Amino acid sequence: MSIIAAYSGTFDPITLGHNDIIHRAARMFPRLIVAVGLNPSKNPKFTIDERIALVRASVQDLANVEVTGFTGLVVEFARDHGVTVLVRGVRTVGDVDYEKQMAVMNRDLYPELDTVLLAPSPEYAHLSSSLVRELTSLGAPVKKLVPKAVMPLLLERFGRKK
Repeated sequence: MSIIAAYSGTFDPITLGHNDIIHRAARMFPRLIVAVGLNPSKNPKFTIDERIALVRASVQDLANVEVTGFTGLVVEFARDHGVTVLVRGVRTVGDVDYEKQMAVMNRDLYPELDTVLLAPSPEYAHLSSSLVRELTSLGAPVKKLVPKAVMPLLLERFGRKK
């Protein structure tokens, strides 16, 4: 039996922190699905199709990774795709508490599903999509925060030139 893992999020946009987690999880599991969630309540700056394309462009070097969109509960996505491991990135104690609560609830809803928490590499421990969006909107340099493929659309979305 081959383990299928999933790393879910909104990835609005994907950051080097996300990319770090994806690359590390891809070494741990024979198959990893990056599940890009449609969550309108977060008021995303990028459409789901744009986010999927940006993630795909950022992980094209990983043969065992696929990228797909989803709506609804991540446990339903997991069940529908044969996923038995959820990968979650945690930066803070608050993230750990929240993800622990979600892991217990997800396991209650889908007993075959386990959750693995990964701390980011130190150079990305401060990074979040919301921080990238805020810095971009204020004109700060973000080249060191996102994969190269993200920069053109990110700058365009915030009315900035290269």
